[in-house]
Amino acid sequence: MPHLAGDKSPDALLADAVYRKVSWRLIPMLFICYIAAYLDRVNVGFAKLQMQDALQFSEAVYGLGAGIFFIGYFLFEVPSNVILHKVGARRWIARIMVTWGLLSAATMFVNSPTTFYAIRFVLGAAEAGFFPGIILYLTYWYPAARRGKATSLFLAAVPVAGILGGPISGWILQSMAGVNGLQGWQWLFVLQGLPTVALGFVVWHYLDDRVKDAAWLTPQERALIARDIAAEASGKAEAKVWSVLGNPRVWLLALVYFTFVSGLYGISFWLPSIIKAAGVKGALDIGLVSAIPWSFGVAAMYFMARSADHRMEQRWHCAIAAAVGGCGLLLSVAMHGNATWAMVGLTLATMGIMSTLPVFWSMPTGFLGGAAAAAGIAFINSFGNLSGFAAPYLIGLIKEATQSTDAGLHMLAGLLFTGAVLVLFVRRPGASAVSPVPAALSPAAAR
Repeated sequence: MPHLAGDKSPDALLADAVYRKVSWRLIPMLFICYIAAYLDRVNVGFAKLQMQDALQFSEAVYGLGAGIFFIGYFLFEVPSNVILHKVGARRWIARIMVTWGLLSAATMFVNSPTTFYAIRFVLGAAEAGFFPGIILYLTYWYPAARRGKATSLFLAAVPVAGILGGPISGWILQSMAGVNGLQGWQWLFVLQGLPTVALGFVVWHYLDDRVKDAAWLTPQERALIARDIAAEASGKAEAKVWSVLGNPRVWLLALVYFTFVSGLYGISFWLPSIIKAAGVKGALDIGLVSAIPWSFGVAAMYFMARSADHRMEQRWHCAIAAAVGGCGLLLSVAMHGNATWAMVGLTLATMGIMSTLPVFWSMPTGFLGGAAAAAGIAFINSFGNLSGFAAPYLIGLIKEATQSTDAGLHMLAGLLFTGAVLVLFVRRPGASAVSPVPAALSPAAAR
């Protein structure tokens, strides 16, 4: 049976050492790649501080352009992940990174709404498959009892991208404006896009597709991991690629993920504008302040995933985190006249929203295997990321109509509360539709 992290027998201690070795080899590289991915996806939110005025885009035009990325992402996500499962992560992730890095840098040439929409669409198509590909890739290396923590370490790249990306983006906008005749927002896309291309070539030479290919593991270490993965795989569904899309549980998870990601991209795309509206002036200052919510999000995400792994429970962890995120958004709106309390609300919202993600991904990877996992994970992710189109566009329309983001943040809070309820209906085999609060979450059980 798989080795559980909580068991301190000699075999479990050996397994701990093996999986630490795996994590030190894989997670730092995947982490760096996802920082690059996330910056290239959401730096349009910082570019907005200059780009919108320079190109005379309305709030609705900008919101549509920011969000249309996810239409291309949605259309190509499942095929991309199926290809990754067939040809291997090393080749396919390298291809994804090189093409999206080049396209992200090419955003510097945008000069009209049409070119803005076009480059964002093809950028989404190019990046499709990266995130679900990594989630699938982790199932090749970690059994379920260890995957939540590994996923949280990978996903920590999102808030770290916010911590680093805000100040860096602000500095580029402020310091590079006019250099070689380019505006600051143009340099932003170039300087954050081209390093991704270089990372793609590193991935090609660094990653191993499967455990059996890992020359840096001993035969005994490879056998231990293979045994754990095989034991878990025996309880998973191995179905035809497209048949998994008829699974009601997959659709429910996709809907839940839609609500969670709505909150994430609402924060990602609009945080700089919200901070500016709260009275913070200057691109660099906005970038530095934006790092605060993401910093707290890193810690909250890690400890929530660790708790879920320890207790082998995901639904209530997700529900509580999503509810906290919704409450944080409501607080930020209620206190928008007070910059300090508005930031407290945004920080609480970021902590809750980020904490849902690694715990959530332990649910579909817990019952899908093989090609079914490739298709199911990609579909859930692509459907959920349609909110990355809907949320920025709707908030843009709402802000244009009301001259405020308040109603838009209320909408995001409502979606998070909806997701908190829906996730409780995600059933495991043999479980009731809504399980009671697990005893493992009680203080007595935790001791």
